[in-house]
Amino acid sequence: MRVAEPPATALLTFVDAVGPVVAAARVRAADVPPAVLAETSARRHLDQAAGDLADAARVGARLVVPEDDEWPAWQLLCLAAAADRGQRWSGTPLGLWARGPATLADTFDRAVSVVGARAATPYGEHVAAEVGYGLASAGMTVVSGAAYGIDGSAHRGALNAEGRTVAVLGCGVDVNYPSGHATLLDRIAERGLVLSEYPPGTHAAKHRFLVRNRLIAALSTGTVVVEAGVRSGARNTATTAAALGKVVMAVPGPITSATSVGCHDLLRTGAAMLAGSVAEVLEAVGPVGEHLVDRPDGPRRRTDGLGDDALRVHEALRRRTARSTAQVAVESGVPLDRVRALLPELELTGLAERCEEGWRQAPA
Repeated sequence: MRVAEPPATALLTFVDAVGPVVAAARVRAADVPPAVLAETSARRHLDQAAGDLADAARVGARLVVPEDDEWPAWQLLCLAAAADRGQRWSGTPLGLWARGPATLADTFDRAVSVVGARAATPYGEHVAAEVGYGLASAGMTVVSGAAYGIDGSAHRGALNAEGRTVAVLGCGVDVNYPSGHATLLDRIAERGLVLSEYPPGTHAAKHRFLVRNRLIAALSTGTVVVEAGVRSGARNTATTAAALGKVVMAVPGPITSATSVGCHDLLRTGAAMLAGSVAEVLEAVGPVGEHLVDRPDGPRRRTDGLGDDALRVHEALRRRTARSTAQVAVESGVPLDRVRALLPELELTGLAERCEEGWRQAPA
């Protein structure tokens, strides 16, 4: 893990073929295929395994590898499948450094990623916090990247619900990045997980966040984009999630907001479903039939269910002034015989009443 920059797909294939112990010795001796040598030549002389384990232990972290019981094999299977299709960005991690008490496999059994812009608007931060709180309250793990803006708000929402949340980092688990979220990362690690495929001490870099995004997308059932620019890390995560066959949802915002342009483009192109509420997110990502949304319905009117002719006859009546059947026929344009048949029906349903002068609408 130390000698290659993820996702090192050639090294991963080599490790799968010969095993990690043999692979480590042959990498150190440069006795590897050319593709593996290209990924490892710059760092193959580094041997910091003992130091990395000690650094992790100092912050209460552990190394989880595919042979461990808690390895999230099912969730990461989509990365292996994408790699088999030739998508080199999708390599499965060789291992994961984890800080926190939660077990990986159980944590990601019911998980949703919430991502978005760092320079978020108050609207976006409010929505992200509400989504994080609602998902955690429903028993979902909230996965995000611990960045400023949407990520931090989603984590806090989940924590406020006393739920579980996971921060996937583009640096070592012992590196507080961003520094302003050091306390937040400690809170996440108290009941959830701070996770990274980068060894302890690895500093943050732009390319590492893009690589990290594939884990955020893979480890959850679906991804919710709250706010995003057209070209942004959040948009990258959404694209990755779609390529992995995951559910992608986007929260709409004001059409005048630059931070919602990416969300609107995802919706316009059909790359994402609309996320209008926590309930809609749960319906989309939860087990089939577990979270069903009651579709919004407007106020019910007395005339709902009337046919076209009956509705026209009812509208031709007055509330205070009685009208003859002939007058109703002229006003509504419905044939007189049909009016004479419909008025008694309206009377039976409480929509019309007969009086000495003729017919009028019945009071509500």
